Amino acid sequence: MRYLLTLLIGFTAWWPTLAFAEGAGGTYRGIASLYYTLIWVILSYGLYDTFGKTALYIGAPILAVATYMALPPG
Repeated sequence: MRYLLTLLIGFTAWWPTLAFAEGAGGTYRGIASLYYTLIWVILSYGLYDTFGKTALYIGAPILAVATYMALPPG
């Protein structure tokens, strides 16, 4: 089980590096959307933890729009 967890963490850490190798010709919008979604989840949990469920219901959509607007052009 420990080996499987280590393998999973290794693939998770190296997969973006392999997908966006030099010369692939892609943009950074795809990987940025993954990172910004993770940031949104962490910030939304912070809203819930600090201010409660009502603040989460109000603030999470605002944060979602703000993170979408912060993405690099694709």
